[in-house]
Amino acid sequence: MFGLSEIAIILIVVIAVLCAKKLPELTRSAGKSARILKAEARAMKDEDDGERAAPRVIPGETVTPRPDEPKA
Repeated sequence: MFGLSEIAIILIVVIAVLCAKKLPELTRSAGKSARILKAEARAMKDEDDGERAAPRVIPGETVTPRPDEPKA
């Protein structure tokens, strides 16, 4: 009768007809999301490459416990 591809095409057409008013907004939103995801992935890659080149040093002070303090 109907195969999987025919049912998928029919569903796509039905969704396009019923959601014609919202479709441009949905595609715009999907495009923005894809751009944000791509930018974040690129930023993470750049961050990882930077950490391998030179370790990040966080300034601070070292606190050593006194010998008479009980350990927690």
